[in-house]
Formats: sequence, C-alpha cells, structure tokens
Amino acid sequence: MPQIFPKTANMLAHMSIVGAVLAFVIFVSVLAIIYRSPYVTQVNVVREQPIPFSHQHHVEQLGIDCRYCHDTVETSGFAGMPSSETCMTCHSQIWTDQPMLQPVVQSYENEQPIEWIRVHDLPDFAYFDHSIHVQKGISCVECHGRVDQMPLVRKTETLHMSWCLECHRTPEEFIRPREHVFTMDWTPEPGEDRYAMGEALVQEYNIRKEQLTNCSICHR
Repeated sequence: MPQIFPKTANMLAHMSIVGAVLAFVIFVSVLAIIYRSPYVTQVNVVREQPIPFSHQHHVEQLGIDCRYCHDTVETSGFAGMPSSETCMTCHSQIWTDQPMLQPVVQSYENEQPIEWIRVHDLPDFAYFDHSIHVQKGISCVECHGRVDQMPLVRKTETLHMSWCLECHRTPEEFIRPREHVFTMDWTPEPGEDRYAMGEALVQEYNIRKEQLTNCSICHR
C-alpha cells in the first residue's frame, strides 16, 4: 500500500502542536500584562477632577485630619465625600476670589453637589466596608498610599482580588495601633518588631484570620 502522507508529516504535526501551545502561552501572557498595566488598572494615573484639590496642601501642609472631610469613614462602609458646606467652612473666608474655587462656590450657592470623579472604584460584586478596616487597625495608607504627599490623588494599588487577599492572609504585616490609623507617616518605634507587634494586635483586635479568605467576606 503506498504511503499517503509524506515523511515530513510527523514533523509538521509536532511543530504545529508546539506552535499552538506557544501561541496560547504568549496570548495569555499578553492578556496578563495588559490586565495589570496602568491602562487597565489606572495605577498612578491622575484623573481630572472638577477642582484640582491638593491633599498635599490640605493634609501635609495645613495638617487637616482625614476625618474632617471624610467624616463617615469610622462609622460607615463609605468614607464619604465632603459637601460644599464643608469646603466653605474655610473658603468662605480665605481664597474666596480664586477662579479654581468657583465650582465650590457655585455648588454651595445652588445646593448642587460637586460631581467628583472616582479614583478608587471597586466593582459592584465586591463588598468593602471602611469602618471595619479602620476599627481593626488598617490605615488609609495601606490602600490609598501616601495621599498626604499627592498634589492630585491617584491610585497606588490595583485593588485586584489577589492584592486584597495578600492582606487578608497576613493581616499582621499591615495592621497598626488604632490610634495611628490616620497618621500618614507612622512607623514602629526604633527596635520594635513590626511583625510581633502585628501578631499581638491581631489577637487584641479579635481578627479571625481563618475567616478572612472566605468568599462571603467580600462577595455577598
């Protein structure tokens, strides 16, 4: 019986299989790179806002506490955005004639809220409660970075599930004393074992590590 396929058929078949596998690996790798790129995650990308509000000026230079503007962060799932009335507490007296502040003045006079552009925006299927994290000793810095040093707010973390789980698996590496949650530049005392302190606080604040990776914690 004559040979149907040429002698090179086996080699071509092997090469096509290897090529298909390589193409698939490259395709998945490219998708992973795109998924983690600033284009998708918006990490370190400054979003244009109605008003170029500087946290660096208000927090670092003027010493205004986070809770003055984000007044529900300790009691609610949402940190809250400051109303125009909050802004005008100061700006009815200072810098009132500055063009950049006119949207605030108009918002206050017209009783219409300013439409800020969200910088940190979790998907609707992910549940996050600011108050429980604050109560358990997780600082603003862990999720938002050194906001007090940002002229304009930007994301510093991807907010991907893998990033959240890093903290949920080892909270002792990120926790700090409650009284320092809003202290942006806090560091442990010289010679203090950061990890040992974290383990002690996990026990003191009754953080149940075995439950933190349960799907229902974040997906309800």
